[in-house]
Amino acid sequence: MILPPLEHRDRHAAERMDAPDCDRQMLERTYAQFPVVNALVAGWRTAYRRHVRPLLRRGTTTTALDIGSGGGDLTRALTRWARRDGFRLQITGIDPDPRAHAWAQRRPPEPGLSFRRALSGDLVAEGCSVDLVVSNHLLHHLDEPQLAALLSDSQLLARRRVIHSDIARSRTAYALFSIGTRPFFPGSFIREDGLTSIRRSRTADELRELAPSPWRVEQLGPWRNLLMHETPGA
Repeated sequence: MILPPLEHRDRHAAERMDAPDCDRQMLERTYAQFPVVNALVAGWRTAYRRHVRPLLRRGTTTTALDIGSGGGDLTRALTRWARRDGFRLQITGIDPDPRAHAWAQRRPPEPGLSFRRALSGDLVAEGCSVDLVVSNHLLHHLDEPQLAALLSDSQLLARRRVIHSDIARSRTAYALFSIGTRPFFPGSFIREDGLTSIRRSRTADELRELAPSPWRVEQLGPWRNLLMHETPGA
């Protein structure tokens, strides 16, 4: 296997599923397969135990927002984990893509779960606020001004904590994902777009250079970055 140059972020690569005219059947198969691939590589179960569950309190409803929720697999996973642990989590997933929103809306309902077709800036304009803001695999889609806007929106929306989880670009991540997904996920964009996402993603040091204080970067394993913010006094 020949690895592409990964010393620098590939700012020009584009994921096929983001194209407005991409194959609809392949797109929906990709949404259907996201829960499997994210369970294997995204590390959200660990992030939930470390950074979400400590915020939850019995007898109180914690509110959350998942920005760029896509097909809604993380949004649903968080509600289920919280419920199994005996907590109430009311979470809204937002995404501007009508295809992702339609897919998420068609899935079986969950207590405390809702979806909106919206951007984070729309909720800021409405004066919304929640206890927790999260995102998964969103940061690598954004250029520097868009990233700065997201971080500003997140701070305005979150009363307590923000957790943006994304891929950490590395040769190891690229090689393992390429090999590990080759026999699986046929008829979807999972493998091709996953490799593109790795090329588009940032290293932990690159995120630290872009994120203003008091944002901090936590590395969750060798191929995962958590960009986090704590509201002072929360």
